[in-house]
Amino acid sequence: MKKILFITLVIMLVSIWLISICFIYKDQKEDYKQEQVFEEISNIVNVNKEKEELQTNIINIEELYKINNDIIGWIRIDNTNINYPIMQTKDRPNYYLKRNFYKQYSNFGTPYIAENCNIEESDNLIIYGHHIKGKRLFGELENYKSKKYYNNHKNINFYTIKEKAEYEIIAVFKTSVYTGFKYYEFYNAKDEREFNAFVKKCKELSFYDTNKIAEYGDKLITLSTCEYSSENGRLVVVAKKIS
Repeated sequence: MKKILFITLVIMLVSIWLISICFIYKDQKEDYKQEQVFEEISNIVNVNKEKEELQTNIINIEELYKINNDIIGWIRIDNTNINYPIMQTKDRPNYYLKRNFYKQYSNFGTPYIAENCNIEESDNLIIYGHHIKGKRLFGELENYKSKKYYNNHKNINFYTIKEKAEYEIIAVFKTSVYTGFKYYEFYNAKDEREFNAFVKKCKELSFYDTNKIAEYGDKLITLSTCEYSSENGRLVVVAKKIS
């Protein structure tokens, strides 16, 4: 009887181990597939076909727009892993939360702008991206908890079909989605008072003082991702447009 129980237990443990291996393999395969997608589309927008070298100041959004017209822009922070397309589907909120650039299912998803934002008119462009281990996607934003890291990565580049814009980071903070600061509700200021109140709150919550401030009339960009030190936590990076 003991021998039968022992064999049964061994079979169960081996089965659990094999199932775990299968899930790990599946996840790794999915991660590799999504990384290949980002690499593929990055090559489309970054490669100079004549000189076959990376462009440093041009992102060819038009080529990607021909493939998927949900693309609204491209975000890049120099010397980081953040170099991704930005999508928007105003009639289908969170559509790219679990879809890649080709609209296929993906755990990585694709960074996207909130449906209420207008890239040409809104005072604040809110961009969401998953916090993926290995500092992939917006997982890299975790580094901004360190002021030393911020000092070496102060600016965000955001490209659209019409322009290349540069943003200067003014605050980095964490909050809770439902019980904390509702930064995600601010995309157009009703007046100067509301704008200043938003900026003031961001500065108050910031991990450190950036010595940068935004004034009424400035355009902002807000990067948002999950933050795991608290329930429903979010890590937020806010920057103002400088060019």
